[in-house]
Amino acid sequence: MTSRPLLTRRRFLNTTAATIGAAAALPVLSGRAHAAEEITVGFIYVGPRDDYGYNQSHAEGAAAVKAMAGVTVIEEENVPESVDVQNTMQSMINFDGAQMLFPTSFGYFSPHIQEVAPDYPEVRFEHCGGLWSEGDPENAGSYFGYIGLGQYLNGITAGHATKTKKIGFVAAKPIPQVLNNINSFLLGARAVDPEITCQVIFTGEWSLAVKEAEATNALADQGCDVITCHVDGPKVVVETAAARDCFVCGYHANQSPLAPEKYLTGAEWNWPQVYTDMVAKQMAGESIDNFVRGGLAEGFIKMSPLGPAVSDAARAQFEATHAEMMKGGFSVIKGPLKDNQGNVIAAEGEAFLENDIALESMDYLVEGVIGSTS
Repeated sequence: MTSRPLLTRRRFLNTTAATIGAAAALPVLSGRAHAAEEITVGFIYVGPRDDYGYNQSHAEGAAAVKAMAGVTVIEEENVPESVDVQNTMQSMINFDGAQMLFPTSFGYFSPHIQEVAPDYPEVRFEHCGGLWSEGDPENAGSYFGYIGLGQYLNGITAGHATKTKKIGFVAAKPIPQVLNNINSFLLGARAVDPEITCQVIFTGEWSLAVKEAEATNALADQGCDVITCHVDGPKVVVETAAARDCFVCGYHANQSPLAPEKYLTGAEWNWPQVYTDMVAKQMAGESIDNFVRGGLAEGFIKMSPLGPAVSDAARAQFEATHAEMMKGGFSVIKGPLKDNQGNVIAAEGEAFLENDIALESMDYLVEGVIGSTS
């Protein structure tokens, strides 16, 4: 008698033919807006769950969902932004019974969620980023937070801490969300001193430790004495900057344990609240909007505690601005303001509120940022 090899989810992921066949043979699980006492929810990460950054912030949200009654959570880390994520999504649905998926990385949406979601119309796909629009699958949705508010607050602490009036930003790719964070960081610093400039270096990748270290050292060499970033795992940037005697502002999660004396504060995601709210709605049979956003006031983001190097003056301005943001409707991008090519972004009296959809197509760096989007 010949025994068949056990068909596991890992084998399924690694075998495209098995993926296609099993997807056609197995029943589609129901994930429409109807009440359910139990639900299986899948989380997919592009990197490790303990990266002190983007993936860790989402894993903290998944941990909160695990604590919910009636919820089973499955997770897969280090999944590339390629057909691999399609296989992972199909596997979680067909082998693990997932009725709701959170593929968290920016590059998972197009074309991967767009291609898979129509095949599973009763499964809910929730993607972190600004990419869902009319015409995309109705069982998919986009959620994100106004974390530029957090980078503006980072900038306030940076503006008080800098002695050189030069601050630095290590960035992955010049997409709108990253550009908004760079601009917000500089504008927060300029709310302290309008002569401050921000040098930006793009690494071209979400996670590339060597380039992140090189970029951080290059910024320090150019006199930047406060550095922040928008990469998946800020650990290298934080530790390298602190080793160069630079102050640091964090991103995604709390990196203060990595540089306790040099860490000023950080812009963090608050995914536990967002994810438990969405899963609770799914279980209750309530609909979830295809376009979900929020800022500090809505609990989508939060700030790391202020570090010991933050002065009393910085703390006072930080707390006053934070209080204004908690009221909602805060404007980071407001006139008179030009980009760093001299083009007018906002005229005198003109302002873009934190929830203005135009900010999600941002393609410029503001005056005072040294760098280019191309």
